[in-house]
Amino acid sequence: MDTPTLTRRLMRAMNDAAVHHRDHVRKGSGIPYVAHLYAVMHLVAQHTGDEDILIAALFHDTLEDVPEAYSAAEMRADYGDRVTDLVLHLSKDDSLSGWQERADAYLAHLEHHAPPEAVLISCADKLHNLMSILDDHAAQGETLWGRFNSGKERQQWWYGEMHRVVGKRLPGLPLNEELAGQVERLRRL
Repeated sequence: MDTPTLTRRLMRAMNDAAVHHRDHVRKGSGIPYVAHLYAVMHLVAQHTGDEDILIAALFHDTLEDVPEAYSAAEMRADYGDRVTDLVLHLSKDDSLSGWQERADAYLAHLEHHAPPEAVLISCADKLHNLMSILDDHAAQGETLWGRFNSGKERQQWWYGEMHRVVGKRLPGLPLNEELAGQVERLRRL
C-alpha cells in the first residue's frame, strides 16, 4: 500500500469539503458533518494512499447533498475526472421516489457497476455511519430510529446488504469485516 501523503491538493480538498458542508451537522448529534467526511477518508487511508481515492472519500456525499454549492462540473475542473467519477458512483439517484427504491438501486450499482475504489469508499462510509448510529443508540435508546426515513428493521437490512455486496466485490477487505461486526451489534438491538 502507498502511504498517504498530505499534499497541497489533499489539504485543499479537506478545506473544500469543510466549506461545502459547513452548515451541516450529523442527524440528532449536532456533530459537524465534516467530522464524518474526515473519518471516512481516514478509514480509506488505512487501505490506500491513492490521493484521488482519498479526495473522493472526502467528497462522497457532496454531489448528493450540496450540488448547488459544488457541482460535478466544478469538481471535475478542480480535481479531475477520476475523483468526480468515483463520487458520482457513490451518489444515490434522486429521481427515484422512495427509500427502498433508492437503496435497491444503490446496492445494484455497487454490486454490478461501481469500480472497486468506489466500493471501498462506500464500505468506509457505511462503517462510520453504523458506528455513529450504534453510539447514538447507546445514548438515546430506541427513540433514535425516529430520525430516519426507515426504521430499525430496514436499517438492519440495509447494512447487512452492504456487507454482502462489499464481501462479493472486495473479498477479505478488513473494513468489511469491521462492518460485519457492527452489523451483528445492530441485529442484537
